[in-house]
Amino acid sequence: MSTVSPQELAHDAAALLARVEAGEHIVVVRGGRPVAEIRPVAPPPPASRPFGLAAGTFTVPDDFDGPLPPDILRDFEGH
Repeated sequence: MSTVSPQELAHDAAALLARVEAGEHIVVVRGGRPVAEIRPVAPPPPASRPFGLAAGTFTVPDDFDGPLPPDILRDFEGH
């Protein structure tokens, strides 16, 4: 995190914004006291996927929720 004065901010705002875009946090200090923080904005969350997006691309087998075969069940139980 870097500190700058209000004068530095006014003089070279474009360069400071480029640093912020690169991920740096900058604190504006007036009279030895922090007064503001400039930091990157968090990226927006991904858009929710619409219901039924993969409809028709695969078929759930009839035995999907049936018991596991004995050999696979043994592997899960560690025998």
